[in-house]
Amino acid sequence: MSEFIKLVNNWSITQFVHTFGGLFEESPWVAELTWPTRPFNSFEQMMKVMTSMVLVSNEDAQLELLRKHPDLGARIHMSNHSVNEQSGAGLDHLTEAQYNELRELNQEYTSRFGFPFILAVKGHTTDSILEAIRQRNHRRPEEEFQTALQEVFKIASIRLEQWIDQMGDEQALVVRAAKTQQRTMYYGKGDIWIYRSYAKPLTGIQVIPESPFAGRSNILFGMNVKVAIQGDHLLPFFAGSDLSDSLTTEAMNQFILRHASEYTGATMEGFLAYVSERFLVTYPQITKIQMTGDQILFEETPIQTEGGYQVSDLVFRYSQNDRATAAIEAQHVDDRVELNNHFSGIADLRLIKVEGNRLAGHRNATFTASSKTTNCPLALYLSVNWRYADPRDGIHDERGRYVPAEQVRDIAATAFHDSTSTSIEHLLYQIGHRLLSRFDQLCEVSFESNSRTWENTVSVIQESESSPRGAVYTEPNPSYGFQGFSMTRDDLESHPINSKEEGA
Repeated sequence: MSEFIKLVNNWSITQFVHTFGGLFEESPWVAELTWPTRPFNSFEQMMKVMTSMVLVSNEDAQLELLRKHPDLGARIHMSNHSVNEQSGAGLDHLTEAQYNELRELNQEYTSRFGFPFILAVKGHTTDSILEAIRQRNHRRPEEEFQTALQEVFKIASIRLEQWIDQMGDEQALVVRAAKTQQRTMYYGKGDIWIYRSYAKPLTGIQVIPESPFAGRSNILFGMNVKVAIQGDHLLPFFAGSDLSDSLTTEAMNQFILRHASEYTGATMEGFLAYVSERFLVTYPQITKIQMTGDQILFEETPIQTEGGYQVSDLVFRYSQNDRATAAIEAQHVDDRVELNNHFSGIADLRLIKVEGNRLAGHRNATFTASSKTTNCPLALYLSVNWRYADPRDGIHDERGRYVPAEQVRDIAATAFHDSTSTSIEHLLYQIGHRLLSRFDQLCEVSFESNSRTWENTVSVIQESESSPRGAVYTEPNPSYGFQGFSMTRDDLESHPINSKEEGA
């Protein structure tokens, strides 16, 4: 096993999906389903798992995946992967006649089959692409459906190989071709939507300067849960020789929903740990279980009363904002159940800093911050994961050491507001420094982020009493910077930051 695949095996789900979510065109769900099957022996095995995820999905999901691909030669917005691939095949320099013919053939193909013509264009020319679509336009729909899926798999494999080459992992390419692959064997249930009313309130939260959050009523306690089970007992089930020891996915669904009523805690992490342990105790034939959860947040609504407005304890609204995430992995070790992996997180946090930005882009060849700075609004898209030194602090809220996603969100926003740094990387360090300083129960924090500076189109708007200042901006060039970073408590001493940077 190469050192690089070992590193990938230790990635969080957010880092894994961020890196590999684009292998299948605009379909990160393939990477999301693949992540729980770690560890991988090689990148070849990882791709086989990804391919199997598509093959075992229902036809509607497969069709949606095919429809995510753009028409070849189309002059529309598409993923960066597709732009580069089509450019490499010369499809960005079509003559007018070639463009018109390809457009007509694409329309004929889509009308006949219900999805765009898909071809792994590496090694093709414009003429060979036109010939391929002419021939495939006359195939039977069921045959072409399978051909299109195989082309999707080729495209994903090429993209992965290009990424590995870019990372310089030539040794892994040699090793992965010679390795005997470990059997991939798991199944599970996703999108288990849980809405528990009047769960235990979340209280006893540590007060921090950056956040007003002090707890949650949990009148509505919502989660979207996914579970996967593993074990040697599954082989007869896959082989079709013995179904007696199998557990249906609907039984998993009902097991989790039933235990949502029995859970006496107040956090998603606690619930995932509780139901994982119950699974392994109830079904001792299961070797390992992996569960992930996304919080479904409900916001309070103000209701008019005689005295003004007060918060309703009956009516809530779905939140469309960032969400808390968590993952638990547990397994049988001899005669006991052992937790061997966990993380908590907040995903899809989006912050906009209107002005006062000195953050610079990565523009020069050494990938260090350039001297060019900007005062344009800066959009920061951020996902944060954290781990507890003692996992019980994140599972048992009664210990009073639970770190809520709301406080992590507020720390990130405060650090962004206070930051005078000239790089996104240092901003991430400042956020991590605050988190580890505020919460001594955490041993590690990690980040996945990307940043986009809005482009100025009108520098100055005529000032008035109602609008003393302003400008007009638009979204930037589709390319964007991104960052990945993790830090531990050792960094607090080895790489301290001064009190002015900390803002404390």
